[in-house]
Formats: sequence, structure tokens, C-alpha cells
Amino acid sequence: MNLRPHTMTTTPHALTIDGLETVYDALATAIDQAGPDKAQLFLVKLALLNANALGDAARVQAQIDTALKDL
Repeated sequence: MNLRPHTMTTTPHALTIDGLETVYDALATAIDQAGPDKAQLFLVKLALLNANALGDAARVQAQIDTALKDL
């Protein structure tokens, strides 16, 4: 996965590289825990929870657009 900081949408509360690595590790562990049959459902639930926490549909769409780039 290519997470180049200059291509990501940033906020005043953006994570540091260390914070992103911590989140990446937690996410990888959770995906493994969910298992191959439930990983997609887990990711959708997580995305919806984070969209709700962000509280801005336009910013969520911008994040989706950014995430789709360079897959």
C-alpha cells in the first residue's frame, strides 16, 4: 500500500508517521482477526464508523477518491 503523506487529505489533527504506522498495524491485526470471510464487512463497518465520526460527507468522498488512486 502506498501512503504518501503529500497525497493524503490532511486535517489539523493529522496523525504523525508513527501514528499512521500504529493504525496500520492495528488495522492489519483486525483484518486478520476478522478472517477472509468477514474482512470486507469489517472494512465497510469501520469506514462507516469513521465517516460518522468525521461528520462531513464531502470530506469522506474526497478520502474515498484519494484511496482509490494508485491501487
